[in-house]
Amino acid sequence: MRPVYAGLIGFGTVGSGVVRLLLEHQERFQRRLGCPLILKKIADIDLTRPRPVAVPPEILTTRAQEIIDDPEIDIVIELMGGTTAAHDLVRAAIARGKHVVTANKALLALHGNELFQTAAAAGVAIGYEASVCGGIPIILTLRQGLAANAIHEIFGILNGTSNYILTKMAATGASFQEALQEAQAQGFAEADPTLDVEGLDAAHKLALLMALAYGAQIDFDSIHVEGISRLEPLDIQFAREFGYQIKLLAITRDDGRQVEARVHPTMIPQDHIMASVLGVHNAVYITGDAVGSILLYGRGAGMMPTASAVAADLIELAYAVRNGRQGWIPALGVPDAASKRRAVKPLAEIVTNYYIRFAAQDRPGVLSKISGILAQYDISIAAVIQKGRGQRGSVPIVMITHEAREANIQKALAEIQQLEVVTEAATLIRIEDPNLDAAQI
Repeated sequence: MRPVYAGLIGFGTVGSGVVRLLLEHQERFQRRLGCPLILKKIADIDLTRPRPVAVPPEILTTRAQEIIDDPEIDIVIELMGGTTAAHDLVRAAIARGKHVVTANKALLALHGNELFQTAAAAGVAIGYEASVCGGIPIILTLRQGLAANAIHEIFGILNGTSNYILTKMAATGASFQEALQEAQAQGFAEADPTLDVEGLDAAHKLALLMALAYGAQIDFDSIHVEGISRLEPLDIQFAREFGYQIKLLAITRDDGRQVEARVHPTMIPQDHIMASVLGVHNAVYITGDAVGSILLYGRGAGMMPTASAVAADLIELAYAVRNGRQGWIPALGVPDAASKRRAVKPLAEIVTNYYIRFAAQDRPGVLSKISGILAQYDISIAAVIQKGRGQRGSVPIVMITHEAREANIQKALAEIQQLEVVTEAATLIRIEDPNLDAAQI
């Protein structure tokens, strides 16, 4: 039986993990496939860096095009990252009739509709389990395991770097910058952490999960994105006093007409199962009409968890090559998903609860002025904390609202900001707590 041949583009951290799995588990893979799975060639722009795994030098190259041009290579593993050269190489691999495995969530969030359609027309597949939540099999779950369900909502902690930072801030009282520096020292954050801490990485992943959940095209541009870089330890402390924790959540919810699509810091009750997801771990909380609510939890990044997901796709596609199979479950779950679009609810129409922290001068009547403006916009207050923690002559005033419309909140804050007694821009954090009412605060 002819072996199945793979070529790897990108011999970095995850690539090294994939090579390790292929070398250490050769017999296991062969038993599963009924034929050898051979890594024929590895391409990387820098072959001098030390790696944690040794490979024969004759399979190394600095030219990724050699893998694309090799007629024996059946599957191309793209782990180089980026959205330009990677896009060109994936398109070239598809044009040569090769299957592709990738962990590149940014590439798929921006170009996935085109790539999936091109691959389907060429009779090849793109495996992308490793693109969302590392070793957690969330793509498989939505694409196959929950195929019988209408997905009502997904809450996800999809970025381990941000979750580590928030965990550290909550546990030690550290500032954002202090927690970020520790994350970088531990290797959990990049030198440039923008994609992680500003929510873009989580939004890339949410775009893919929404497409799978709703059988629709990937729509990254419709996702509202906020990061955690402006959070203060004071907000985490107040959240705790109200019985909440702050997480960077990716949220989508289907009301039957429109879907929500947002990534932002969110307060959730301390007894919510997602509140116990700490450190670099990821979790995805899914509600389906048949299965109810389920939680998938695990390490969302790192060499071996991500390599495990890459290897899972590799085995599936190698099995297809081995058996000459021409059909498989479509990349987004249904054949025409990439051409269908779900209407996304504008953020202004979102209705939820809010945490608002003002910095105001310590004068009589300040609270009544603020609450009066909120009332004008149909925003009622569930709880208030006002403490004498003066900062430059100001004190914090913290409010939890009952459910309100985002547009009204923003209009009220714009008017409140014009008050002489308000000294800083307000901090706004959305709350996800279906049981919230004044009696419980």
